Amino acid sequence: MLSMDKSKEIFITAKEYIPGGVNSPVRAFKAVGMDPLFIKKTKGSKIYDLDGNSFIDYVCSWGPLILGHAHPQVVQAICQAAELGTSYGAPCEGEVELARMICEAIPSIDKVRMVNSGTEATMSAVRLARAYTGRNAILKFAGCYHGHGDSFLIKAGSGLLTAGVPNSPGVPAAIAEQTLVANYNDIDSVTKIFAQAGSDIAAVIVEPVAGNMGLVLPEPGFLQALREITEQYGALMIFDEVISGFRFCYGGYQNILGITPDLTALGKIIGGGLPVGAYGGKREIMSMIAPEGDVYQAGTLSGNPLAMAAGIASLKLLQAKNFYSSLEITTSRLTNGLKTILADHGLNYQINQSGSLFCLFFTNVQVADYVAVLSCDTEKYAEFFRALLQKGIYFPPSQFELCFVSSAHLPQDIEKTLAEIDKVLDEIY
Repeated sequence: MLSMDKSKEIFITAKEYIPGGVNSPVRAFKAVGMDPLFIKKTKGSKIYDLDGNSFIDYVCSWGPLILGHAHPQVVQAICQAAELGTSYGAPCEGEVELARMICEAIPSIDKVRMVNSGTEATMSAVRLARAYTGRNAILKFAGCYHGHGDSFLIKAGSGLLTAGVPNSPGVPAAIAEQTLVANYNDIDSVTKIFAQAGSDIAAVIVEPVAGNMGLVLPEPGFLQALREITEQYGALMIFDEVISGFRFCYGGYQNILGITPDLTALGKIIGGGLPVGAYGGKREIMSMIAPEGDVYQAGTLSGNPLAMAAGIASLKLLQAKNFYSSLEITTSRLTNGLKTILADHGLNYQINQSGSLFCLFFTNVQVADYVAVLSCDTEKYAEFFRALLQKGIYFPPSQFELCFVSSAHLPQDIEKTLAEIDKVLDEIY
C-alpha cells in the first residue's frame, strides 16, 4: 500500500484556504472516492508526489505535455526567456513568431489573438461570432465542454429546442436561454434546431473530436454536414481545438478532416505546458477585434514571453519527421494490449482511440454520443483507478476524462502499464 500521508496532510491545510482544497474541481479526486495526490516534481513520462511515490502519467497535465514532462529544450527556452523578464505587458517578438507558426500550420487561420486559457479563447470566439453575425444564440452539443464561460455551462432540456438550463448556479437564465443544445453525432437534432431558430443562431461551437465526455469520435459526414448547415443559415462554425489542436497532426484536426471552420479556439500544446490560449480565423472576422475593430478583448498576460517561448520550442519539436506516426504507434501498442487483457478476463468494455488519445469506458454500449457515455459504471472505474494508482499508474481521476500519451512514454512504460492492468483486473474481478 502506497503511503500518501504527506498529500493527505497538505490537503487538510489546502481546504482551509482554497475552495475544496484545489484550484480545478476534477483534481479533488471526488469521482474516484479518495483524496488527491499533491505533486512535487515531474520528468518525462513520470510524476512524483510529496511522499516520493512515482507514477507513469497518462494525464499529462490534461493534454499540453505531448512531449512529456520537463522536456529539456522547452525548459531551456523558458529559462532563457525568464532571464529577460517574466512579463512585459507590451508586445514582444515571441508572440509574433508563435502567431506566424499557428497561421502557417492551420490554413483556416489568417489572424490569431493570444489569450491565457482555453476558456478565454472560446468565450472570446463566441463574442466575436455574435458581433460579426448580429445574432445572439449559439448552438453547442451535449457532453462537449468549452470552458466555464456562462454560455457553455448549459445542459439540454427534455426537448431539442428547450431553452438551456444552467448547470451551475450563477449563470443567469437570460444567458442560458441563448444557448441551444443538440446531440453530438446526430445531425438530425441540429437540422431541427436550425429549422426553428436558424435566423437567431450566431455560431455553432463544437469539438471536432469530443474530448470532455471521454473520447467520442465524429461519425463520418457529421462535421461536414454541420459545416453545410451553418453556411446555409449564415451562422459561423467554431472549432474548439483546445485539446485536438496539434495533438493529431501538426496543425488542427480540421487539417485531417479537410473542413474549414470560420473560427478556431486553441490552447494546451501551443503553450508547451504554460498557461495559454488563442483564437483565430478568417481575416474579415478577426479584423473586428480591438484595436483594429470594436469587439473588445484584452489581457495583461496575453502573449506572455515565457508562454510564447515554451510554445515556439514545442511546435518546433513537433515538426520532427514521423513524430505523430510514432506517437500513434506507441498509443496503439497500449490500447491493443489493453483490449487483449480485457478479452482474456472476459470483459466487454469499450476503448475509443484516436491518435495519441484514448479512453477506457466501463460500459458494454458502443460510445458514440453523450447518452452512451452516461451508461458507464463510474463506481467500477473508480475502483479500477484506485487499484491502478497503487501499482504506480496514473490514469485520469474521472471516467469522463481522456488518457494522453506523450513522446516520453517508452516501450517499458507501456509494458509495465499493461502488466499492472492485468494484475489489477485479476484483483478486482
